[in-house]
Amino acid sequence: MNHKNEEHHINAGERKTLKKSKIVLVGFLLVIGYFLWMEHQAHVIEYLPYLLLAACVLMHVFMHRGHGHDRGPTESEKTDREE
Repeated sequence: MNHKNEEHHINAGERKTLKKSKIVLVGFLLVIGYFLWMEHQAHVIEYLPYLLLAACVLMHVFMHRGHGHDRGPTESEKTDREE
């Protein structure tokens, strides 16, 4: 058995097909998003203030990374290292 390491290249026709597929997919998702928004707009807007508050809390928790872990060593830790 002779196996060659052949690279799989996509020819120009396949590239055009992939590009068209992506455009169709994006268009389809936009249409779905539009209809979802129009049908559920009242429900979504009703909860936006709560989502904003939840986003603030989550940003606070994840962006501070544990309060105080970025401080330098204390005085007792400095003397321990010097010994």
